[in-house]
Amino acid sequence: MTIKVLGSGCSTCKKLYELTKQAVSELGIKTNVEYITDIEQILKLGVMQSPVLAINNAPVMVGYLPDIDRIKELIKENSDGPI
Repeated sequence: MTIKVLGSGCSTCKKLYELTKQAVSELGIKTNVEYITDIEQILKLGVMQSPVLAINNAPVMVGYLPDIDRIKELIKENSDGPI
């Protein structure tokens, strides 16, 4: 499973990155969360807003900062197997 947070580097994007790392830790998943600020990589996903939470290279959340419980739900819903 790959998990990426993409954004401009603003405080909202950084907060999503921190919450996502916390969610991964709490779920006991053995993966790294990448933080990407390269606008070209964001555009390759076909999105025009940030922040973006991408799981397995597909955007699953765009343009807002959810709470940690929602991030956990998104990770579970988009995982390759049971969590």
